[in-house]
Amino acid sequence: MGQGVWAISYWELSLRIVLSVAAGGLVGLEREWSNRAAGFRTHILVCVGATAIMLLSIYGFSQFADELNVRMDPARLAAQVISGIGFLGAGAIMRNGFTISGLTTAASLWVVAAIGLCVGAGFYFVSLLTTFFVLFCLFLLNRWEKKFFTVKRKMKMEMKIGCRAGRVNEVVKLIEDNGIVIVDMAVNKEEHLFGSDKRESCVKIHLTVKVSSASILVHFVDQLAVHPDVQSFQQSAPNSG
Repeated sequence: MGQGVWAISYWELSLRIVLSVAAGGLVGLEREWSNRAAGFRTHILVCVGATAIMLLSIYGFSQFADELNVRMDPARLAAQVISGIGFLGAGAIMRNGFTISGLTTAASLWVVAAIGLCVGAGFYFVSLLTTFFVLFCLFLLNRWEKKFFTVKRKMKMEMKIGCRAGRVNEVVKLIEDNGIVIVDMAVNKEEHLFGSDKRESCVKIHLTVKVSSASILVHFVDQLAVHPDVQSFQQSAPNSG
């Protein structure tokens, strides 16, 4: 398989592929456990693919290493992996109403590709250390973040109420009485046509709020459910990965 620095044994090739399967699988297990679109198999495939491309880039053209007019550039194919993985990561990001999800999964795919490149280049220490810290972020920091920051993040609320004088003020007072801080608010008037001449007006309120605890939010939603002027209500969870 070539000579000198461009040579690698089949045992070393196998070791790097197996290590990339293990590293990608460990990261993928967490994503699978969190029920994400890109899970166990996807992360393994990305990591193994990046490793294979790195191996190809370094050792796949060793027969041309001694040619006079040939310059070997092991980073050339690897650079295309970094840019190409962005398309796969973009597919993992989804928007549903106010909520954007998949950012963490897209980032994990990107870093798994980087791990695969490190394994393919024989950069074992960095690949193992990176895998450890990725797992630390996904498993431990994820739970710590949910515990301390989720209820303090900004949330989006959208509600539709009857179009009567003073109703918006009543709903805003109800929000503030529950200890919910309004960061931003937009009000739009809408009209719906029923039949040939019957029109019903309503007001749609878009809110950005901060809630100090989940129990406050639950209590507030219970009050909205029985409020005579609230026709509909939608609340988005904080952005998740």
